Amino acid sequence: MPTASRLVGALTFTVLAFIISTMILPLLPEGTSGESLWLLNCPVGLVCGWKIMGPRGESTRLIAFAGGVTTSIAAFLVAVFLHAGIRMVNLSMRKIYHGVTEAIGAVFEISMNWASVFLTTDIVTTLIAGGIFCGWLSWKAQRYWG
Repeated sequence: MPTASRLVGALTFTVLAFIISTMILPLLPEGTSGESLWLLNCPVGLVCGWKIMGPRGESTRLIAFAGGVTTSIAAFLVAVFLHAGIRMVNLSMRKIYHGVTEAIGAVFEISMNWASVFLTTDIVTTLIAGGIFCGWLSWKAQRYWG
């Protein structure tokens, strides 16, 4: 059921995903196209904001803050995993992998490599502070319109 908390959570985490995407662009490896990076990250932020943050914004302020941090970290991990899956499919079209299990294992390997590159101090700080702020906005919207 649509609530003010779900709507504001979805919109604010979409904006946070866009901000994080622009921060990640300079960290991409050479030759990697990053123009469409936000095309996948923003819908991930929208869905995570609706499904994860939305119900938590209807509780207390502290639960909303924790839900915001949880949502931002979950959206980041899901986006990295999806991008790694796309990378694995692109590599598998070049017949890099010798089997399905090797390709599936490569998704996790690529995810871990990219997460270690992308988790800089600036991005972690933005994820945590942005998650708290988005959680607060979701909680505030529920108090006013819910």
